[in-house]
Amino acid sequence: MKFQDLLAYKKGFDLAMNIFELTKSFPKEEMYSLTDQIRRSSRSVTITISEAYRKREYPKHFHSKLTDADSENSETQGWLEYALACKYINNDRFLELTNNSIEIGKLINYMILNPEKFGMKKQ
Repeated sequence: MKFQDLLAYKKGFDLAMNIFELTKSFPKEEMYSLTDQIRRSSRSVTITISEAYRKREYPKHFHSKLTDADSENSETQGWLEYALACKYINNDRFLELTNNSIEIGKLINYMILNPEKFGMKKQ
């Protein structure tokens, strides 16, 4: 299996691309703050999942990278709250993206709790 086949990776990639498209409409004055930060954190979720998958033979590294991915996912949720508060997105879009992010978080946590299902050898 490739890391690109992981459900958490696929859903994370889709969310990051949805956020990328969405942020194209954010005001230019947000380019180096909200726009940059939400793009960075949403993309970091999948990149960190891919790093975790490559480290799956090392339990502590696998766990650490996945908790980093979960943290980036939570950061994305925080930036979505700012986008809503600043009225750059409506409540329906906010709920849709946040619910997607929550689902990704559950998938990441499943990986953390079930490392053997992702190729980690039992110690």
